[in-house]
Amino acid sequence: MMRFILSFVAVIGLALPAGAEVDIKEVTSEAGLTAWLVEDHSIPFVALEIRFRGGASLDAPGKRGAINLMTGLLEEGAAQMDARGFARATEDLATSFGFDVSDDSVAVSARFLTENTEASVALLRAALLEPRFDEDAIERVREQVLSGIRSDAKDPNDIARRAFDAIVFGTHPYGSSLSGTLESVAGLTRDDLLAAHEAVLARDRIYIGAVGDITPEQLSVVMDALLSDLPETGAPMPPMAEVNIPGGITVVPFETPQSVALFGQKGITLEDPDYFTAILLNQVLGGGSFESRLMDEVREKRGLTYGVYSFLAPKDLAATYLGSVSSANDRIAEAIEVIKTEWARAASEGVTQTELDDAKTFMTGAYPLRFDGNGPIAQIMVGMQMSGLPIDYIPTRNDRVEAVKLADVKRVAGALLDPEGLHFVVVGQPVGLENTPGN
Repeated sequence: MMRFILSFVAVIGLALPAGAEVDIKEVTSEAGLTAWLVEDHSIPFVALEIRFRGGASLDAPGKRGAINLMTGLLEEGAAQMDARGFARATEDLATSFGFDVSDDSVAVSARFLTENTEASVALLRAALLEPRFDEDAIERVREQVLSGIRSDAKDPNDIARRAFDAIVFGTHPYGSSLSGTLESVAGLTRDDLLAAHEAVLARDRIYIGAVGDITPEQLSVVMDALLSDLPETGAPMPPMAEVNIPGGITVVPFETPQSVALFGQKGITLEDPDYFTAILLNQVLGGGSFESRLMDEVREKRGLTYGVYSFLAPKDLAATYLGSVSSANDRIAEAIEVIKTEWARAASEGVTQTELDDAKTFMTGAYPLRFDGNGPIAQIMVGMQMSGLPIDYIPTRNDRVEAVKLADVKRVAGALLDPEGLHFVVVGQPVGLENTPGN
């Protein structure tokens, strides 16, 4: 019966109605933990999102990939349950858990029926506080990670990303893959995983969002039962990364009929007052739609690619402005020249009023579509907390977009866009391209 209920809930979207008002309340537990809550008692279901700041960037020196491997083992047995027993327990409760890692956070997602709240929270608590790290599970997940690393080594897009990150960030954690290398992952021990667990899963870096059939009082009890026994502090956060992007081209030879190029320059932080202006600028320049300048000039007018896009990439410890394009080996050089030309044109001229209005229409119209389920809303709230946004950000966000003026975009375009500072990492057998000074 419970599985039927969960299937039914999944079908209707586990969601607040599209466009519904998102009324966020701040909840503080007796143990001092803080969460943001959106109550929705229309269905007996709760989505809980937890993030621990620091993520894979907290890997100890020489132990790259430890936090990624540790995260992959959190659902592979806990307390008295081995991996199979833990899986059976979650299935019996019609509960789902997800564990993920990025450069800046470890994310924990939980979805459970209201009637199973206590048992689901107890199960998740065991995963977070009492992971088993059994040797057979370690070897099984380790081989999955190693298989992914081997696969990435043959993927031009991953090769380009790793090369670009190494150029830009050097020895900073951002400069290498969070998965680690074949050598580093092969050398990780159970003690390394225990140390990684202690480094990142601590109370001083927790952010919590909850959506669904739960009251503030109930959420307070859940938070303390789940998280209050974690260590108070974890490993120190890494330093800010120095963004060192020299203009030029780096060619990584790779046998393929089509070259892949990752390009980028210094970016803009989320805290910058011009961030919304920069988002609108990018939407016009290379935001991914068929109306963007890069798509129009590189694909539509010249047929050099199936797709080209750019995006702002602000992380906790560095901000970059990136883009990607792929083209035939004998045409990638032309595609790069067109991108540089459009970058320079936007830097000197800004955008037109029509382009700005269209970008605003897209951004304000697309925003409500993000709130398409209790889970996504919980994730958005946690992201807001980690970015330092106010609790009333959601209803005011589109007003901030609409407030951007054409002169603002021109000013930011001139200050942000750096055509000479663009660096292209090209993976393939590009005709007419070679490594240029500045690499």
